[in-house]
Amino acid sequence: MADLNFLAPVPDVVVAYTELLSPQAIGKKIKIHSKQHGIPNLEGVEIVLLGVLENRNDVNYIGEDFNLNEVRNAFYKLYPGNWCTTMADLGDIYKGETVEDTYYALKETVSELVKLNIIPVVLGGSQDLTYPMYRAFDKIIPMVNLVNVDSNFDLGDLTQPIKNTSYVGKIILEEPYNLFNYATIGYQTYFNSQEEIDLMETLYFEAYRLGQVSNDITLVEPVMRDANIVTVDLGSIKASEVSLNQKVSPNGLDGKEICAITRYAGISNKVSALGLFEYKPSQDDEITCVLISQMIWYFIEGLNNRVEDSDFKDEHIYQKFITLVDSQELNFYKSIKTGRWWIEIPFLNEINNKLKRHTLLPCMHQDYLDACNNQIPQRWFKAYQKNCV
Repeated sequence: MADLNFLAPVPDVVVAYTELLSPQAIGKKIKIHSKQHGIPNLEGVEIVLLGVLENRNDVNYIGEDFNLNEVRNAFYKLYPGNWCTTMADLGDIYKGETVEDTYYALKETVSELVKLNIIPVVLGGSQDLTYPMYRAFDKIIPMVNLVNVDSNFDLGDLTQPIKNTSYVGKIILEEPYNLFNYATIGYQTYFNSQEEIDLMETLYFEAYRLGQVSNDITLVEPVMRDANIVTVDLGSIKASEVSLNQKVSPNGLDGKEICAITRYAGISNKVSALGLFEYKPSQDDEITCVLISQMIWYFIEGLNNRVEDSDFKDEHIYQKFITLVDSQELNFYKSIKTGRWWIEIPFLNEINNKLKRHTLLPCMHQDYLDACNNQIPQRWFKAYQKNCV
């Protein structure tokens, strides 16, 4: 697989650590890209770890390097659940001569893995690595839904070079225009300018405040169900949950919430890539490594609980509900198998419809109840408006 030749093996010190582990630990069951054995056979592999040691586009970059050894050690010593998932650790992509070289290596590697129906869990580095992950889908699917778990929108100044605080602007402005929806989960208003908040509204993107998510974590599920790529900025996690060097806010998601979010990402039948970014190692970072390892664990747990329930050709596997809101007929579908809900977005024959494969939008039972009370669901409204553009 020539497209995987950018990968460096897992460091020997980490491979040696696996010899000390229990035979039941993940480190004894995962296929590891080692210097001695090379890249493992990926036949039957469903999920891989992929490190990217790139952080030069971090706005606070001062020349420091880092590695993911402690993250791997923390993950390897966990015990798998009742899983049937075959995993591999493909090692690391090192910094290229330029950041663009690293981007290219990551884009090609992720693209190759997704084509093989293998889900990459990318560990970084600065969050601008989301950009090459997104570009990896250019020739795979026509429109991409991106979900970012972050305290910031990361839109930035769209006219400036890409940074970890402005990569979304590059995604929006650069051809080919493949972005259908961008959703931010857990944003904190005081970290975002009013201009950015207004732009999110203008583009009909989705944004869920930290308070909303903390009050009802189930809000995240339908958003994840419609995502192709999910990225997590560790800065969205409150300071008490991670090491001092993460330099994050005293407010943020707690450990249980972020693990629930990655589990929802794993359960989604559409999520094809996960990125965990803004890891900043330090002498006291053990707690951060443990939390990252548990986030990955819950993602895989979700993956093992995936259920295909969105094929509505068989009327025996779903229920259909029709409501009328302001003379607009809304059609809801409920899976008998899982109890999950969808709302139909109608085609507009007179315009260039971009949705095509997005006619059924994941939603919540509450959206149906709101529609019964003459309230149009916000997710439906935004998707409908994007369809009209």
